[in-house]
Amino acid sequence: MTDSPEETTVRVAVGRITRAHGVHGEVGVQVRTDDPDRRFAAGAVLTTDTGVTLTVQRTRWHSGRLLVRFAGIDDRTTAEDLRGRVLFAEVDERVRPEDPEEYYDYQLIGMRVETVTGQEIGVVREVLHLPGQDVLAIERSADGDAFVPFVAALVPEVDVDQRRLRIDPPPGLLEL
Repeated sequence: MTDSPEETTVRVAVGRITRAHGVHGEVGVQVRTDDPDRRFAAGAVLTTDTGVTLTVQRTRWHSGRLLVRFAGIDDRTTAEDLRGRVLFAEVDERVRPEDPEEYYDYQLIGMRVETVTGQEIGVVREVLHLPGQDVLAIERSADGDAFVPFVAALVPEVDVDQRRLRIDPPPGLLEL
């Protein structure tokens, strides 16, 4: 008999609530996952960035946007209170996204950051999920945090196995 490894889960951002839709508690969700049908399936339990636990009651697509109804969110006012909240799912930490250009927050947090020329910058402290794009908060030893948009032009290399990413910041970005 073989021992099965104990499953360890991590919190992964899967979406951000944009606004209420209609009067019965539905909300629009900006999807941040490669598998919205699984992450937002009826019965899925998600938590918000403020620690609120939500259970998906049903979903539907409307004009290219995912609409979600959560159990206990029955009116527009309650739904509006969720506006801007980031939604997280618990996933097995051994699972990686199918797309090699996608990463879970936990894979990036703690990574060493250096420029493409080899200058050490710091360590990824947090991944900020802003409405326009994701931003890496990089903790530096002396100069405070640096904030770098997580886009291929500025972050051309991410090496999950080596726990390192390289950035190519334009002049002045690290001084902001």
